[in-house]
Amino acid sequence: MTRRIVVSLLGTFVLFAAAGIVSAEAKGDGWVSLFDGKTLNGWKASENPGSFTIRNGVIVAAGPRSHLFYVGSIENAIFTDFELKVDVMTKSGANGGIYFHTEYQEKGWPLKGFEAQVNNTHKNRNRTGSLFQMKDVATTPAADNVWFTEHIIVRGKRIIVKVDGRTVVDWTEPQTPQAPKAYPGRIISSGTFALQAHDPGSTVYYKNIRVKPLPLIDFPLEDLHVHLKGGLTLEQAIENSKQRGVKFGIAQNCGLNFPCRDDEGLREYLELLEGKPVYAAIQAEGREWLTMFSPEWMAKFDYIFTDSMTWTDDKGRRMRLWMPNEVHVDDEQQFMDMLVRKTVGIISSEPIDIYVNPTFLPRVIADKYDELWTEDRMAKVIAAAVENDVAIEINARYKLPGIKFIKQAKKAGAKFTCGTNNGGRNLGTLEYCKRAIRECGLKRDDFFKPRPAGKRAIDRWKKRR
Repeated sequence: MTRRIVVSLLGTFVLFAAAGIVSAEAKGDGWVSLFDGKTLNGWKASENPGSFTIRNGVIVAAGPRSHLFYVGSIENAIFTDFELKVDVMTKSGANGGIYFHTEYQEKGWPLKGFEAQVNNTHKNRNRTGSLFQMKDVATTPAADNVWFTEHIIVRGKRIIVKVDGRTVVDWTEPQTPQAPKAYPGRIISSGTFALQAHDPGSTVYYKNIRVKPLPLIDFPLEDLHVHLKGGLTLEQAIENSKQRGVKFGIAQNCGLNFPCRDDEGLREYLELLEGKPVYAAIQAEGREWLTMFSPEWMAKFDYIFTDSMTWTDDKGRRMRLWMPNEVHVDDEQQFMDMLVRKTVGIISSEPIDIYVNPTFLPRVIADKYDELWTEDRMAKVIAAAVENDVAIEINARYKLPGIKFIKQAKKAGAKFTCGTNNGGRNLGTLEYCKRAIRECGLKRDDFFKPRPAGKRAIDRWKKRR
């Protein structure tokens, strides 16, 4: 039940001290906090940042016009369908607002997205809960000096705004959107959230800012691409896994000039992970790896993955695509055709369970990703993965492959995995993976599960030899 507390000037401190803060990560019901109650980490204020301060776990908006935009890592600050709840309190005559489907704007009133009004007694007659300029609420559903919860729900073309559980706006965008002339960006799309500081005479308090991205992901995620790097210890990784309820696959880099170079290295790594609640994985590096390890030892791991970031081009030049000084792109189209050919060859001939860092492009052409990864090129890589029963990783670090690729791969019957590919201690929370799952409609059955001994890619490869 929503708590209502009438606040006098003398009681304000007591109210702030009692302000509850929602935990930083969802605990099973889908709700995630966007505000840690202590700092504005993950938020960015526009033109007058001093208009936003924090007092006793509450964001105070008071001062010249400014907007506080969420720019944090949750969903990469891109929300389409969602539920958002914000606990709000206004002082007398205050005006404020909660924006959604918006984007950072240095000055002025945000032009993109929608504003749910926060206004109980300001001279502006668009009262709390109004979908500003789209559907107004004429009577005040809340009061000044009292905490109330503003609840915004977006599903498809429908927007619902509730105040303390009571629906005050239920609006559906017409088939042909009709945005106001002054706000051409008032069209349902996707974007981030923002809180408003309206003017020096308006004081609004915000706390317990939590979001539930929709649709809910109703199956447990696994992060099958974690490395013990940058000081991350096995114990820390296991604790992170337990706290988040996400099982990890801990991978050793194996190949030429990498930490693990022979069967003895594989044995030592398996010994390190023995009895631990994690998968044991091999990241096969370069193309020489198959000559460095015996199939018998490789078969002891839960799965093997590789990428197409290291290969030798048609002129005999060995390239590592993440190293700018080792990349040679003489002709963009020819390079892409060669990359696709090399990728298909790797997927088709090497005993791997997962293709990771998929569709990675070197920095020199990365900004042309959508242009260079044509439908035909994507189709060739996807077909190789499906034909050879190789799962495709959705990579949180590089935000790859693109959504278009994932949708095309799903249609072709590909399987997927989620992977961090961390370079240090920060493992994130698989934000890009979650976004892709929602946007592409991926389900539990679309995901790869590590197979038992005897049924892994290396086992199939041994039988063909």
